[in-house]
Amino acid sequence: MEDMNDHSNIEEFTEGSKINASKNQQDDSKMFIGGLSWDTGKKDLTEYLFQFGEVLDSTIKTDLVIRRSRGFGLVLFKDAASVDKVLELKEHKLDGKLIDPKGPKF
Repeated sequence: MEDMNDHSNIEEFTEGSKINASKNQQDDSKMFIGGLSWDTGKKDLTEYLFQFGEVLDSTIKTDLVIRRSRGFGLVLFKDAASVDKVLELKEHKLDGKLIDPKGPKF
């Protein structure tokens, strides 16, 4: 009988874990995204940025007390070239707000 709790072949990670794993390392494929709407979710952010390249991980930082977005997030692209593509575009709008992406030296 197969063990239903065996997830050894499924890649699981918590939100932001790949970003946090490289927290103190310079990584040219990481970005800070500021100016997010309180209504913007992780899925919204990831879908928007996917047009610039494959997103490995993203997280929106939330206030732990009131459980609302703090208005910024972090993104980890597969490729550093994706960061360059984001930065080439001078204006980014998501959920009706201008957002402010910063490169890896934020």
